[in-house]
Amino acid sequence: MKRRRSLFLHLSQIRLLAKKFALVILFLTAFALMLVNKTDTVVMDKTSGVATGVLSPLIDLLVVPARMIAKGYDYFSDLRQIHKDNIKLREENRRLNTIYDKFRSLEVENKLMADLLNYVTPPESTFVTARVIAEEGDAFSHSMIAYTGDENVKKGQVALADKGVVGRVDKVANNYVKVILVTDINSKIPVMVEDTRVRGILSGDNSTMPKLVFIPLDAKINIGDRIVTSGVAGVFPAGLPIGKVVSVSKTEIAVKPFSSLEQLEYIKLVNYGLEGVLSDGDNVSSGETR
Repeated sequence: MKRRRSLFLHLSQIRLLAKKFALVILFLTAFALMLVNKTDTVVMDKTSGVATGVLSPLIDLLVVPARMIAKGYDYFSDLRQIHKDNIKLREENRRLNTIYDKFRSLEVENKLMADLLNYVTPPESTFVTARVIAEEGDAFSHSMIAYTGDENVKKGQVALADKGVVGRVDKVANNYVKVILVTDINSKIPVMVEDTRVRGILSGDNSTMPKLVFIPLDAKINIGDRIVTSGVAGVFPAGLPIGKVVSVSKTEIAVKPFSSLEQLEYIKLVNYGLEGVLSDGDNVSSGETR
């Protein structure tokens, strides 16, 4: 028991001495570091410079492969995107080829049908641009006078604006023409609804909107329907846009022309090869424009 007690006391003394010695060592180490920081800054700077000089080339050598890897990644990313775009272009090209084949097939079929029906294509149109110099808008007529500068303009030619039909040449005198507008009370144009192909007559009444008349009783006419020429009676070619339906009632169907007739400055007088249909002395039937 005495030995154990003496051994315990001896270990306690050793621990106490170790703690004191450790404190002394820490104090001396801190003091030495303070001295080095104060007195050996030149040595530290030299050491830092040497380390920087040695490590910089190593860093540069490591950066070069990193840059090459980054460029390689971008290159392969671009290749992948190009591959995707190429697939899309091939698909679009295939679709366009399919459409082209259908178009060619329809073209051949149309030619065969035309030959079978002995169909004669209409002559190519020519036109003259005319400048509006006067307007006649009153309770009795809606027309205008235009200067053409061309003596080849003849009665019956169609007057077009930028958005559609505005009238027809009624009289020709030297380089001037009188154009009866679609709103004139004497204007009677064979037309049809573009979607349903329902036929009728677009009749002017000297108001701003002509009316759709002589249509079948069971015809369904809706607001917004596009009205185009039907080609009946041979005065106007088929398919020329005129206006759209803006109101439908039991008594009348009003059509608003696509072109603003009050703001016309220039019109196009188109020759569709129909000038022989009407002569100056002709009286137009109810199915033609007068």
